[in-house]
Amino acid sequence: MTRVLFYAGAVLLTLFEMANVYFIMPMPGSQRMRSIELAYALYSWRWAVRGGAGVLMLAGAWSAWRATGWRRWLAPALLVVVMGVSYVFNFRMSADHMFLQPTVVRMEPTARNRVAMDRLVVGIEVDGEARAYPLQFIGYHHQVRDTVAGRDVLVSYCTVCRTGRVFLPVVEGATETFRLVGMDHFNAMLEDRTTGSWWRQANGEAVIGPRQGVTMPELPSRQVTLRQWLTLYPHSLVMQADSLFLDEYSKDYAYERGTSRKALTGTDTSSWADKSWVVGMTIGGRSRAYDWNQLERVRVINDVIGTTPVVLVLASDSASFFAFERPDAAMQFGVEGDSLTAGAVRYAFNGKGTAGALVALNASQEFWHSWRTFQPATDQYPRPE
Repeated sequence: MTRVLFYAGAVLLTLFEMANVYFIMPMPGSQRMRSIELAYALYSWRWAVRGGAGVLMLAGAWSAWRATGWRRWLAPALLVVVMGVSYVFNFRMSADHMFLQPTVVRMEPTARNRVAMDRLVVGIEVDGEARAYPLQFIGYHHQVRDTVAGRDVLVSYCTVCRTGRVFLPVVEGATETFRLVGMDHFNAMLEDRTTGSWWRQANGEAVIGPRQGVTMPELPSRQVTLRQWLTLYPHSLVMQADSLFLDEYSKDYAYERGTSRKALTGTDTSSWADKSWVVGMTIGGRSRAYDWNQLERVRVINDVIGTTPVVLVLASDSASFFAFERPDAAMQFGVEGDSLTAGAVRYAFNGKGTAGALVALNASQEFWHSWRTFQPATDQYPRPE
């Protein structure tokens, strides 16, 4: 009864195509288990498994077709199911088919900008050249490639983690190309073209594959409103919408403002819940998460991480935040309007002030579940009672 081979191959192929996507996409239970090794193995052996399943189906196809009665129609029906599952899981549910790359990255000066001033952006400044990338665009694309001051940059954003990162996509001395391959522990996963290694968006590290353990250099970036960014960097260029993706961009402000309650991207307005907002900083190997609700109440936090005195400040728009190293641990900063103050000394939020310039620190706003997953040794400020 060689027809059994056909049915076995069909079932194997169906289950494989489902598993191949299940472990690297946000499906029930898939993101809460340690499955990256299994996911990578399935993906690496996908053509071998598909070939083996195909051989089984071919070996039993004639016998399955010659069956009599209702069983004769079982084979073509099962074949349709296999083809449908393969199409859906490979072309409808795969990450790089769901979230496409922009066909063009169009940057415009303030005078020609069409992005609303209250939208959040990831802003970078390299060698005096400033650029802003709105979350409404990079949140859909997940990664955008650009050239700033002659340097290739990879601007990335994961809406499920609420993590914005900017990297130099240079690996082993060569510029690398990436595609969105899926997600692990609710964080976007990128695959490099050269070796097929998988890289975590939250820290730019290759977590599995030939380049495991290699990291991309991260560039300092800021998550602020476009209005705040252009106040600090009036000559900045601003990324504009790609006309092919207007439907994808036409989201309301719920995600950015924290009023969304969606399971994956919604915000929990309480403190220290999985989907609560924190601002995270890592200095000298020490990581600390600051409760967003606390920051909203006080607007400025003077702290010490390890041996480094820091100040974290929230702008008057209650959305833009900045972190700096304090020149002296004894210097306590306050905030007036959109300026940091310490006695008669004042600093703008770009760090420039009447007593020189403050050293800017990388700080990221993200969901608490994301920060504690990828910074497991973190502590909390203020520590919950």
